[in-house]
Amino acid sequence: MSPAEHALKHPEIWRRFSPRQTLIRYVWYVGVVFVAVWSVRSLNLPWEYFEDAMEQAMDLFTRMVPPDWKVFSEVVDALVETIHIATLGTIVTVFISFPIAFLAARNTTVNRTTWVIGRFILVASRSINTVVWALLFVAIFGPGPVAGIWAIAFRSIGFMGKLVAEAIEEIDEGAVEAIEATGASRLQVLWVGILPQVLPVIYGTTIYRWDINIRESTVLGFVGAGGIGILLYSTMNLFRWEQVSVLLIAIFCVVVISEFISAAARSRIT
Repeated sequence: MSPAEHALKHPEIWRRFSPRQTLIRYVWYVGVVFVAVWSVRSLNLPWEYFEDAMEQAMDLFTRMVPPDWKVFSEVVDALVETIHIATLGTIVTVFISFPIAFLAARNTTVNRTTWVIGRFILVASRSINTVVWALLFVAIFGPGPVAGIWAIAFRSIGFMGKLVAEAIEEIDEGAVEAIEATGASRLQVLWVGILPQVLPVIYGTTIYRWDINIRESTVLGFVGAGGIGILLYSTMNLFRWEQVSVLLIAIFCVVVISEFISAAARSRIT
């Protein structure tokens, strides 16, 4: 018996996808392949550079070994500045994003206009990359860590504000109604009825964002916003690859340590 005859004789046989779903899946597959091929052709990639890419990578690796540990003290100072930029930027973020989160949450905002304003601020913050924020603040404050702190803060506002606003919208409304029934003011309702419910989210999000900011602050120096990025940029331009390896090792160690600290702190909160 042929497969077609078998299917006609046993129509109750289960199939994972209907003919329509199968057709849609194939159309999606073809579409993805078409977009990928079109993108590659549009970029005009210099394929000849890929021929000796492995040789160039090995040559660069040999230039970076052994690391020049004489610059370690200078690297430590730059790393400390980077950590300060990330920490202060995160602190500024908490104070700015918290009231914006109440504006962006449907159950705590004043009206639809304030909700739109709050959401617009959160979207605008997330839509601009940290390096772009750094370029703007370098133009305002000049090169240095101050520009880096504000760049970290303005990029993080959208991230923290969005998560806290979503947590506010998911609170237990029963506790809020009970406090309102006692005649409490709006500020008392926010302070007693809402804030305790979202504090774990605020703590966890703050620590998680600090971990992200540690990583992002390492490259702000490329545009003059302070931190270890300035040292990394200058050593790369001077082709001091043995010093670059020290910088990369130091950045990797700091990122790993911050990841462990963040994970341990968030596990205690939750």
